[in-house]
Amino acid sequence: MVSPDVITDRSDPAVQRIADVTKHSRSVVRTVLIEDAEPLVECIRAGLEFIEVYGVETAPVPGEVLAACRQRDIPVRLVGAPIMNDLFKTDKKPKAFGIARVPRPWSFDELARTTGDIVVLDGVKIVGNIGAIVRTSFALGAGGIVLVDSDLTTIADRRLVRASRGYVFSLPIVLASRADAIDHFRRTGVPLIAFDTEGDLAVGDLRDADEQLGLLLGSEKTGTSSSFESIASHTVSIPINPAAESLNVSVCAGIALYERSHWNLVDRRRAPQPPQAPQPPRASRPAAGRGAGRPSRPAFPGRRSR
Repeated sequence: MVSPDVITDRSDPAVQRIADVTKHSRSVVRTVLIEDAEPLVECIRAGLEFIEVYGVETAPVPGEVLAACRQRDIPVRLVGAPIMNDLFKTDKKPKAFGIARVPRPWSFDELARTTGDIVVLDGVKIVGNIGAIVRTSFALGAGGIVLVDSDLTTIADRRLVRASRGYVFSLPIVLASRADAIDHFRRTGVPLIAFDTEGDLAVGDLRDADEQLGLLLGSEKTGTSSSFESIASHTVSIPINPAAESLNVSVCAGIALYERSHWNLVDRRRAPQPPQAPQPPRASRPAAGRGAGRPSRPAFPGRRSR
């Protein structure tokens, strides 16, 4: 096997490319830095378009990264230690990393093609929580995620890529205004289930819904907004020790998705690929008789009394 070339010249175009992508503030984000072996491999599998993948001269490139790059014909080079020190300075220096082009954002029309549950995060702003929910959503087969009022301008945010371990590109994630998200659920008729401490359903009742659901979670401080609650079909609560103030939102999402895993993991096999080119819009499912009102109420045949 031929050893990768080593970048030792600071005038190499790759050095400037890496320096640009590591800047903390960029007005236009066209490329993204993917760090460490597991996120690299996952992003390659997800179909992200890589310009190059890099290792460090003083450490071998992980075998699983090399194998994934060979399969997709992605060039691999090593970076000399002095250049690595200049590029990352006080930041953690990854042993392997890559520069990829940011894919076109997902649209609601593309999200509507999925049949797994949609996780809606209303006002959740802590990137670590969002990343954990992304990772759990992918692992437990959710169809996609809608981020409302998250303060993120792109899913290629370096913090989110890190927090999700690279899974942020592995399922549809739509950044949306609250009005557009509400309009989507009204148009498609997907029942929206809001999580609330005084819910009319227990979280275990979610197992009984034999259809796609929207799982609405708000921030720990403010909860879900009244405009979303007005179109929710049901509210759901998770029983906890009354002495505890609340559960972390990522924990709530994990519990909800576990209860729905029997539905979603079957659907996971039909997950769409990342958008690369414009696709024809899909006709929305009619919400007959509902107009601008609530989506349909899912049937919970096995609902237990509370």
